[in-house]
This record gives sequence, structure tokens and C-alpha cells, in this order.
Amino acid sequence: MSLLLAARIARRELRGGLAGFRVFLACLALGVAAIAGVGMVRSAIEAGLSEQGAVLLGGDAEMAITYRFATDDERAYMATIATQVSEIVDFRSMVLVGDDNRALTQVKGVDDAYPLTGTVVLEPAVPLAEALAPAGGMPGAVMDRVLVDRLGLTIGDSFRLGLQDFRLGAVLLREPDSATGGFSLGPRTIVLTTGLAKSGLIAAGTLYDTAYRLDLPDGADLDGLEAATEAKFRDTGLRWADSRRAAPGVERFVERIGSFLILVGLSGLAVGGVGVSAAVRAYLEGKVATIATLKTLGAEGQTIFQVYLIQIAVLSGLGVLIGLIIGAGVPLLAAPLITAALPFPVAFGLYPAPLLEAAFYGVITAFLFTLWPLARSQGVRAAALYRGAGNAGWPGLWHWVAIGILVVALVGGAMLFSGSANLAAGTSGGVVGALILLALAALGLRRLARWAARKSFVRGRTGLRLALGAIGGPREEAMSVVLSLGLGLSVLAAVGQIDSNLRSAIDRDLPARAPSYFFVDIQQDQIDGFLARLADDPAVSKVESAPMLRGIISLINGKPARDVAGNHWVVQGDRGLTYSDALPDNAKITAGAWWPAGYTGPAQISFAAEEAEEIGLQLGDTITVNILGRDIEATITSFREVDFSTAGMGFVMSMNPAALNGAPHSFISTVYATEAAEGPILRDLASAYPNITAIRVRDAIDRVTEALTAIATATAWAAGASLLTGFVVLIGAAAAGVRGRMQEAAVLKVLGATRARILGSFALRSALLGAAAGVVAIAVGGVSGWAVMTFVMEADYAFEPVSAIGIVLAGILATLLAGLGFALPPLMVRPAQVLRAEE
Repeated sequence: MSLLLAARIARRELRGGLAGFRVFLACLALGVAAIAGVGMVRSAIEAGLSEQGAVLLGGDAEMAITYRFATDDERAYMATIATQVSEIVDFRSMVLVGDDNRALTQVKGVDDAYPLTGTVVLEPAVPLAEALAPAGGMPGAVMDRVLVDRLGLTIGDSFRLGLQDFRLGAVLLREPDSATGGFSLGPRTIVLTTGLAKSGLIAAGTLYDTAYRLDLPDGADLDGLEAATEAKFRDTGLRWADSRRAAPGVERFVERIGSFLILVGLSGLAVGGVGVSAAVRAYLEGKVATIATLKTLGAEGQTIFQVYLIQIAVLSGLGVLIGLIIGAGVPLLAAPLITAALPFPVAFGLYPAPLLEAAFYGVITAFLFTLWPLARSQGVRAAALYRGAGNAGWPGLWHWVAIGILVVALVGGAMLFSGSANLAAGTSGGVVGALILLALAALGLRRLARWAARKSFVRGRTGLRLALGAIGGPREEAMSVVLSLGLGLSVLAAVGQIDSNLRSAIDRDLPARAPSYFFVDIQQDQIDGFLARLADDPAVSKVESAPMLRGIISLINGKPARDVAGNHWVVQGDRGLTYSDALPDNAKITAGAWWPAGYTGPAQISFAAEEAEEIGLQLGDTITVNILGRDIEATITSFREVDFSTAGMGFVMSMNPAALNGAPHSFISTVYATEAAEGPILRDLASAYPNITAIRVRDAIDRVTEALTAIATATAWAAGASLLTGFVVLIGAAAAGVRGRMQEAAVLKVLGATRARILGSFALRSALLGAAAGVVAIAVGGVSGWAVMTFVMEADYAFEPVSAIGIVLAGILATLLAGLGFALPPLMVRPAQVLRAEE
């Protein structure tokens, strides 16, 4: 009966419209929209990858091998399960135009069947076979436009790969299977594999990958084929992939960045929660007479709580619905732009999962932030309300229990939906910690303002004294501003600090320690001449070289590697390994011992210490590495430090030389030289050894920087949503404080204050609050940035002051705009009208 009565009263009050709840709805809708929008884009990408799996992969399935082409047995097996097979070979090389114009490119050698699915788009619009056909005694080729422009080529011009000249037949605009290629340091060049026969680039020991795309019969059992293929070729290093997960690297990236952005969006929803709480508190303060009347008529505290809880539930549903409409509608409207910007297919549509996730977050947040003000109003006596004491009651035990349940549900939901428990828990803890710190800062600011207002240094400064008095006064303006604006600025400050430190590590620290060039595919009969060219060069400060092989860790202690190591990157695909008779000069053994010189016994292996600890390896464990189809089982006899952060030479695995006898391989080398000497070194080595590929480390750094820039930009936009929500809260707080400022202005006018002085006081108050929010945000963002750089990135952290200053200025500007936007009514008020109303 009580609930029915509460529902009837709530319905009657809601007839009065949404006055007082505009900020409530805006905050909730913005937070839900941000989360829903990110989720919709992520789902669209995942759906596009799934629907276009065969096109992305280049076939229904793929069998990939490292370092070699398929054997006759493997080719025969492919012919039995597929209606058509296309062979692809992929590697990096240097492309040379003339005597001195060269660039790094990712070469794809194809056959006449390529592509099995999808279409290669060229300019001019000619068939791929025509563009690759020999002409003028040279095989044809197509290139990415960026590479064509960089080299200054036009259609029909010639260029060289290794020892072979090619003719540019067309510009490559779109490659249907580009998303499966992973991270590439150079733009794409496509040629016929037969045209590479005399290039010297595909030889025993050189670094290349082959892939065999399979066109399977309709209705083929992919699960069964995968199991049968892996069982048949388990010991050959052959890897299976199919259209169900054509681009796992892209999927993992999209999933992780999407989860991260949603967690950033939760910060924005927390900002909205502050606004929701403030709006509910202000609404209930305006309902003092109504609540008093209901209590006088015998309404119990529980009934009053239910009345306003029902209203909040209805309005929360409306706010969530508005947020879902915006979150779903904006990506759909922007679908053409998003599709054009992404290098993989996107299938936009209405996906229920991200909308349900956003609705879950919105509903939980709405009730979490409204329970406190609702609960406080329940226990207040009618007499106290009539005397204007306001909502001063404290929540009961079951209210605290309900708040705790909502917190657990919110954090648990974030952990479940994000797929990363640690990231979700860290983000949730950071948001809660930031809110606590900001609340304490707001309380401290009020105390400090009250203290400063009484000090001698503000005497004669009427505007400052008035501003300090208002900040330290009984109204909750300081708390609302610092909480709402501070949390949004904190997210932005953390993004700025992390981005700045990453760029610093890449732009300054890494190049100072990194080599100038990586040289790969140095043949065994070339290494001595290669090193001799560099030995007497005064511009070369250091040269490192090592034999290089690649293999797949297939077994650990006789068990499948992935069953033991999970998804650790070391067992994902093939890994580089080397051999050495003696312990290298820069190697440091952390456990065990290196094999003796000339050792010819059972194979031994030295493993990178940090990666071994992550996987759980121990001395004496056995590792089975498949190299060129041959399984080599080695016992771990030592662990050593390997620093991959310098971009120098580092191998997860090193074996004794006898274990790799007869395995074809090449050498790699890192060269440290002055920037001025890089050009002459590259020209000399490329002329003497055309097959060698040089990778300029600065170019690789630029590619990484581009990726980081894209991530930082996306994160900044997500943080901007938090800031926008905070600004809405500021506007709501300013609007709610108009009546109080009118009273204040009336009193000041009676005491002789001019409009200019009153306006200056208002502006100074806003600036001080914004500056305080910005300073606290810098502290929170700095701590967050330090934590991410130290514990996630495992890199040094240095405070970046420029973005910090910008955060403070943004806080001041935001509060000025919000506060002064509602300054006109107080300035225009007539004191007699206000004071007469207060009688």
C-alpha cells in the first residue's frame, strides 16, 4: 500500500515538468552517450572483421610458414582440402631508384591466383595481372602511393629490389588483405613471386614468411580442418588461421583500446554522477515544504524516500534513453567518415550489447549518486524542515548496504565488460580515490578561504574578501565545482602527462641509446666484408652483429607451449633466436651458467630472465623450438638480462652453436653512428650488398609515434567528454546559485557596492574555484601518470609543466564562463524587491 501511495504522489509531482532536472538528465545522458558511442564503434569494427573475414585473410583459411616455402607433402595436403590455393611470400627490402634514392618497403610476392577474395584497387584502374605483367624486359610491380611519391616515380619508371629491376605498372590504392599483415615499417610493394627469382632476396636463411590462402568448399568444417591440419603438421612450424578470426592482432587492439576508452568514459560518468547528486540535492531542498507537509499528514520517512526514489528512477530511465539515442545515433551519422578513416572494414548498425552495457553503467551510476541525498532526507523531522534546517539527516544502515552493493556492481560490471580485471579495478580505484581527494580538497579550500578572509592582507581588497567569503560560506558551490570540474580535468591531466612522457621517451631517450640502423639478411659470406666497412669509420661508435634464426616455441616440458604460457607474447608466432659459443660481452647471467666453449652435448638454451619469470620457467625446464620444420629440444641452463627498451639487439633465446648445426641462417647487425654518417654508410653497404635490408630506427620511431598520437587523440576526446560533463555540472551549479547571488548582490548594493565591483567579486570567486580545481587535477593527473608510466609502461616519469599550466587555465576559463553566464540577473536585481521577499 505504501509503495502504491508513493507511486501516486510521485506521478503527480512529475506532472509539474522537468524543472530542476535538466542538469540531471544532461549529465546522465552525456556519460551514457560516451560509453555507448565507443561501444558501438568497437562492435561495428568487430562485426566488419567477422563479416569480411575471408576478404581480410585473403581466403577461407591460411597456412603460414616462416623461412621456407611449403614442401611437396604440404602442397599435396592443401590440394586435397581446398578448391584453389594462392601462395604469398612477404618480406622487407630496400627499393632503389637511380644511384642514391632508396626507401624501405614491405614486399609481397604473389601468384596468378591472388587475390582469392576481394579486389586490389589500382590507379589507373587496370587489372592486377596487367600491372604485374613483364614489359620492356622487366617484371611489373605496384606500389603504395606514399612510396611512389617519396621516390618520385611515375607509371612506367623502373626501380630495383635486390639485384632485380622492376617496372612500376600502377599505384596501389587498396589491398584487401592488408589488415592481416600486422605492423609494417614500410609501405607496400606487390610483385609476382616469379619476378623475384633473380633478386637474391629469397635465399636460405633470409627473413621471409610464406602464406598459402585456401579457397575451401562451401560448408567446410573449419574446426575439423584446423584440428586435422595442426595434428598433421604439428612438428613443421606450420600455423593455421581462418576467416573466423582473420585479423586477431587488429581484434585484440580494437578490444583493448575500446575497453580502455570505455573505462575513461566511466570517469566521465562519475563526473556526471557528481552533477546528478547535486541536482537531486538541490531538487530536494526545493521540496522542503512538500516533504514537511507530507510528514505533517502522517507520511513515514520510508514513503517519502520511495516517492523521490520513484521519480529518480523514471528520470534516470529517461536520461539513459536519451544517452543511448545519442550514443547510437552519432556513430551511425558519422559512419561514412569513420569507415573512410579506418584501414579495415566496419559494419555499422544497432548492436544491443554495447547499448545494454552503457545502460547498465548509467542506471547503476544514477542510483549510486542519488541514494545519499535521498537517504538523508528520509530521517529529517517535519519541524526541522519548517524551520529551514534542510536535509541534514544521515543515511541508515540499509542505505549504506545498498550503496556498497551498487559500488560492487559497478566495479564488477567494469571488470566483466572490459575484459581486463586489473585495468578496470585500477580505473575504478583511481576514480574513487580522485573523488575522495577532490572532496577533501574542496573542504580544505573552504577552510582556507574562511581563514584568509579574516587576515590583514585582504583588507582594502573588497572584491577578494567577498570572493573568499563566498567560497568559505555555507553553500556547496566549492564542493560542486571542485568535484565536477576537477575530475574531468584530472583525466585530461593524466592523459597529457602520459602522452608527454611517452613522447619524451621516444623522441629523446630512445634515440640517444638506440642504434642508427638495423641491417638484416646479411649472408654468411657477407658478414666479414660488412663489418670491415664499418670497422675503420670514425663516425661509427659501435657495431653489434649476431647470427639470426626464427623459430616457434611449440612445447614447454613436453606440453603445448600455449597451455603452459597462455597468451604470453613469446609463444605468439615465431621468435628470433641466436647462438653463441661464449657469453656475449654485454650479457649478464642472473641464474645458472653458460655452456663451456666448444660444447657439443645435448642442446642447451639461455632464456630472457624477465620473460621466463612471467611464463613460470625454471632452470632445467625443456623448451622445444621448431626451426624450419625441425624440432630442437633444449634444456634451460641459464637466465640472462635482456633490455628490449633500447631498440638494440636482444634475443629471448640463445642456444649453443652445435644445437643449430646445418640450419641455414643469416646475420643481423646494429650500427651506432652519427646522423650525418647514416647516408654514406647506407649508400656504401647497399651498393656492395643489394640484398641486405636496412631499417632506419628513426623511421621506426616515427611509425610508433604516429600510433601513439592516434591513441592519445582518441583518449583525449574521451577525456573531453568528461570535461564537457563537468562543464554541464558547473552550469547547473551556477544556475542553482542564481537566487543566492541575487540576495548577495542586493545586500552589497545596499552597502554601496557598484555593479562592476560585484561582477569582479563574482569573477574572482569563479577564477579561484577553477584554479583550485585545476591545481588538484594536476596533482591527481600527475600521480595517475606516474603510476601508468612506472607500473604499466615500466618507464621513467618526469612531470610535464606545460600541459599542467594549460589544465589550470582551462579550469579558470570553464568556471568563469559558467559563472559569468548567470551573472546578469544578480547584477540587474533591485535590492528592495529581494529584501522585501525575504521579510
